[in-house]
Amino acid sequence: MKPFAYHTPIDARTAARTVASDPKAVFLAGGTNLVDHLKLGVAEPDLLVDITGLTSEEITEDDHGGLRIGAAVRNSDLAADHRVRERYPVLAQALLNGASGQLRNMATTGGNPLQRTRCVYFQDVTTPCNKRDPGSGCAALGGYTRYHAILGASEHCVATHPSDMAVALAALDAQVRVLGPDRERTIPFVALHRLPGEHPERDTVLDHGELILSIDLPPLPLAARSAYRKVRDRASYAFALVSVAAAVEMDDGVVRDARIAFGGVAHKPWRAHRAERALRGAPATDDSYRAAARAELADARPLGGLDGGNAFKVPMLTGALVSTLRELTGKEA
Repeated sequence: MKPFAYHTPIDARTAARTVASDPKAVFLAGGTNLVDHLKLGVAEPDLLVDITGLTSEEITEDDHGGLRIGAAVRNSDLAADHRVRERYPVLAQALLNGASGQLRNMATTGGNPLQRTRCVYFQDVTTPCNKRDPGSGCAALGGYTRYHAILGASEHCVATHPSDMAVALAALDAQVRVLGPDRERTIPFVALHRLPGEHPERDTVLDHGELILSIDLPPLPLAARSAYRKVRDRASYAFALVSVAAAVEMDDGVVRDARIAFGGVAHKPWRAHRAERALRGAPATDDSYRAAARAELADARPLGGLDGGNAFKVPMLTGALVSTLRELTGKEA
């Protein structure tokens, strides 16, 4: 591990300015992803800026019936909160499907969506990776692609985003409050992460030194009828091959509204706008759900590879979406 300096600033603004002033500085919160990357040599910062205690650990009601989740709220506490479990069950389920109990006790609301890909080539510093070392190439192309993207990839990167929590937040129209060295701004969660394009080294639209203060959940009545489904190689402690976060509003056997996001298929949590449009006004039937999946996956580009590729993700995701919607629409709220 490369030696680094360690700093504990007095407040969040000072932390943001400290990181912004040093291109080799990074924030340290729960550390569940960063510490792994320090050990592997994937991350080699000169300075760690510890933000423990500088952002909120509270979940508070807003004036409109939504929730504000402080960036320092631990994943385990968020999953256990009765308001989240009742109003946004998809989020509680996504959190409980992630990592292990021990890691959820450390991982934070602000840090979880910013975790980096688990692509094996990104984590192996002996292989070329445009995300880790821009311009070096992408070893995943033609390699082992079982876990890689089928939507939104580029010739420079086919990695997927690993967070379960982020998929639920994308479906819930969450907003991200961010503090920079000189300003505060709010970003729609669906706009926080980037597709790889020509610059896969940039995971998000955050400027260097910007710090997440909170994630806000809007009042969303249909979210009370929501669920998260994750398909993975093992029953626990495994990243998604595919996942579905869905919320629906029903009326007399018809889907009146829907929010859907996919995980395990793209460089970012994938908001399924085409599927949502296909479902609105459609009968609550398996045929409608399959048609919604076809609409969303029309542009899917599965990869070949040494392991046979990942074309299986298309029917797997279709099945996961149908099963999730069947679960949600087969019972009255």
